[in-house]
Amino acid sequence: MSKEKVFTPLNVAVLTVSDSRTLEQDTSGQYLADSLQEAGHNLADRQLITDDIYKIRAVISGWIADPEVHAVITTGGTGFYIRDSMPEAVSVLFDKKIDGFGEMFRLISKDEIGMSTIQSRAIAGMANNTVIFCLPGSSGACRTGWTKIIKEQLDSRTGPCNFVPHLMRVNPGHD
Repeated sequence: MSKEKVFTPLNVAVLTVSDSRTLEQDTSGQYLADSLQEAGHNLADRQLITDDIYKIRAVISGWIADPEVHAVITTGGTGFYIRDSMPEAVSVLFDKKIDGFGEMFRLISKDEIGMSTIQSRAIAGMANNTVIFCLPGSSGACRTGWTKIIKEQLDSRTGPCNFVPHLMRVNPGHD
């Protein structure tokens, strides 16, 4: 018997980390917010903060603790400048790393930016049944990450597997 797969809209939060941009100038975060909504998901929250390890951890920890937030996508802070601290801030929050995300992001990016892709520290992981994807700050990198990896992995119809079953939290006492 064949069952048609149904799309499950997720609640996705977007965090931009930048020491130089404002929310109005944040083309990368805006691209992600627009794209996830065009795909049928809900924008749970969107914030822009400076590149500070503890501010990053505080915002993302709040989203991880919120049972209504299924996924987090960040942009910025993944390079090698002195203030780039997204991987250090977020990786300690992971229950499980998604090693393949960073590997695939760099592989796909190689076709677009050549060997400069080795300077990307894009990472992903799971924490409290919330998937977290950390992308570089450029709009091009966000487009690559969204269209070539994240969009499909947040789509319940993608086979043979996707992250959606892992994000649907069971609420004790409710059926």
